[in-house]
Amino acid sequence: MIKRIVNVLVLLPIAIVLIVLSVANRQSVTLALNPFRPEDSVLSVTAPFFVYLFLAVIFGLVIGSLITWFAQGKHRKRARVEAVEAVKWHTEAEKHRNRAEAIASQAVLPAK
Repeated sequence: MIKRIVNVLVLLPIAIVLIVLSVANRQSVTLALNPFRPEDSVLSVTAPFFVYLFLAVIFGLVIGSLITWFAQGKHRKRARVEAVEAVKWHTEAEKHRNRAEAIASQAVLPAK
């Protein structure tokens, strides 16, 4: 529940800012990808400015997610290795438990 409230408190202002920027920046803008001839229409794209804003936000989210994913890779690898080791030790403990039970069942206690 707390996570949902925090998400609303963070995402709602971001959404409001993006909507306000979208309404305020509806003019068409040409993005020229050729620095030597900006008037070249082959390497230019014309779209409303808010499209570029949304694309920048999406691009930033994707890049940030990828960086986070790769940065946490060592932790995921360590978790996999430790999970395999935990299974190995669990199996070893089960084997020793079964062996101890077998030895205990074979032992005859002297009667008094």
